[in-house]
Amino acid sequence: MKLQINKQAVITAFDRAAINYNNYAVLQRLSGDILLKIAPSFFSGRLLLDAGCGTGWYSNIWRERGKFVIALDLSIEMLKQAQKNNSANYYIVGDIDYLPISNSSLDIIWSNLVVQWSSDLGRVLNQFNKTLKPNGYLLFSTLSEGSLKELHCAWSYIDNYYHVNEFLSKEEIFKICREKRLTCKSQVIIMHFPNALSAMRSLKGVGATHIHKKCRNSGILLRKNLNLLETYWPRDKHGFRLSYHLIYGVTNL
Repeated sequence: MKLQINKQAVITAFDRAAINYNNYAVLQRLSGDILLKIAPSFFSGRLLLDAGCGTGWYSNIWRERGKFVIALDLSIEMLKQAQKNNSANYYIVGDIDYLPISNSSLDIIWSNLVVQWSSDLGRVLNQFNKTLKPNGYLLFSTLSEGSLKELHCAWSYIDNYYHVNEFLSKEEIFKICREKRLTCKSQVIIMHFPNALSAMRSLKGVGATHIHKKCRNSGILLRKNLNLLETYWPRDKHGFRLSYHLIYGVTNL
């Protein structure tokens, strides 16, 4: 399945979120820290691309580990935050679907929760592999089908419009990765919030607001709808849930 991504809408959403992004990027930290643990302890190469760097949190970590870090992001406002934090050695405004990087030039590509914004996972992984040196290494994480199911469930009682993006299934992602000589593992992370509004703000805070398919009044949350969301949103003793089905992919050693 290929997704229809409006890249300009994605840019606008992430530009707006950039200044406060670090206050909401809890899932991104959890995912990135797990991806770091998966990474081999040995990396002889030094040139690393942070593909979809955001505010540069992991660019900075890799730089502290002695890598020469190229920070790339579609959002210029995100890159400004990364530069403000002195996160990388070099900064590029660019699209992961059309990497402005020479073939066979990189030692490592790191991409944390970004490739779900590509219209074609197979293509973007090909792009990554082409820019890696023969012994280069790729680490990425992404979301799969089942993510944000609570949000979808709550809205399904209110209208028939799309309020949650489509994600590739775990089986589709694993199949694509096998074809690209990547090893995958999966994980489910469930986050909890005190109410529905705070759960939705967690998405807006990281710029994850662009919906692939058209949604009526997607930018407007009416009070009556919020009350209904509170009623129908799945919850447990810890609060209002948001589930994330994560996939981690790394180059076969």
